[in-house]
Amino acid sequence: MAVISTDLRVRKVTGRIGAEVAGLDLRIDLDGETVAAVRKALLEHKALFFRGQELDDEGQQRFAARFGELTRAHPTVPSLEGSPNVLRVDSTEGRANNWHTDVTFVVSPPSASTLRSITVPPFGGDTLIANTATAYRDLPDPLRDLADGLWAEHTNDYDYAIPPAQTAQTKAFREVFVSRKYRTAHPVVRVHPETGERALFIGGFAQRIVGLSNTESRDLLRLLQTYVTRPENTVRWTWAPGDLAFFDNRITQHYAVDDYGDLPRLLHRVTVAGGVPTGLDGRNSYAIEGDDAAHYTPIAA
Repeated sequence: MAVISTDLRVRKVTGRIGAEVAGLDLRIDLDGETVAAVRKALLEHKALFFRGQELDDEGQQRFAARFGELTRAHPTVPSLEGSPNVLRVDSTEGRANNWHTDVTFVVSPPSASTLRSITVPPFGGDTLIANTATAYRDLPDPLRDLADGLWAEHTNDYDYAIPPAQTAQTKAFREVFVSRKYRTAHPVVRVHPETGERALFIGGFAQRIVGLSNTESRDLLRLLQTYVTRPENTVRWTWAPGDLAFFDNRITQHYAVDDYGDLPRLLHRVTVAGGVPTGLDGRNSYAIEGDDAAHYTPIAA
């Protein structure tokens, strides 16, 4: 039975990004009016947090599917057994302590991501999420003018989420992660398809600026990235069991803080299919290497 909660409350967590949503039980099939209210809050705040939700994998998928068709778990990494749309984010397989936007190495990255806490350490293991639209607006005019015309190559073929000292398990995960290699060109400044906002679309998978050398690319990407990760553009979420984070993958980056030693940390991720990014000149992203990832995600309209 679809219901709407009259107790829906949205409280900002920081001035530029993030809001905590209370008054909803996500185990219940939310009606259209409630979904519209949550979508509006997501577009405004970029990242939403729901405390103490007693969701299972089916419930997480049902919630995410109210916002669009789901992707498979990942283009290369196997899904949770029996749940093709669920990806295990397991600290024993690698730690994503690298600023990134999910799966930008394919032509049509997810539009939104949900993360649900399964096992959280008693300390540490927070997730940082950054607003890449305010980062873009922070750029000085000359740097913004430069960024407007740049394109970047994104790839999964680099040491993402892999510690320097690899165990047999993390080495095996790395081999699976790059078992099918992708390189995709995306605009460095992306136009959000729903709000029209301009945002920096870079992050860890962006490894090279089209037309520049590797050294020049690293320097320029590092400079732009410093605006994304300014503290005032970020929110830090401290996980408790049963929490759900929901963020707009088109206009954010995130980072899992690796400060919890050898303790276990497990989240489940479900993502919503997205469209092909568009730059300020109206051009769309395009594949350089690898297929169109149709096995992983449909291209959302």
